[in-house]
Amino acid sequence: MPRKLTDKQLIKIGSKILYYRRIRKMTQLELATAVGISESYLSKIERGKNNSISSLGIFLNIVKELNVKIEDIIEDI
Repeated sequence: MPRKLTDKQLIKIGSKILYYRRIRKMTQLELATAVGISESYLSKIERGKNNSISSLGIFLNIVKELNVKIEDIIEDI
């Protein structure tokens, strides 16, 4: 049975997504649109709220749009 990510892990992942989005000079709206989610949903992901990144597909799309490796996002969590 897969384990759920802790709040601390979700916050770290969200912070890294935010970090790489800012490095790429993308707005939340630009990234959210490219990934196919709402801006408010991306905001929740970046803040690590309510197990918001519950979909592997969304996570992989975010990683792809940011042009980073999965390891860059999940290392040290």
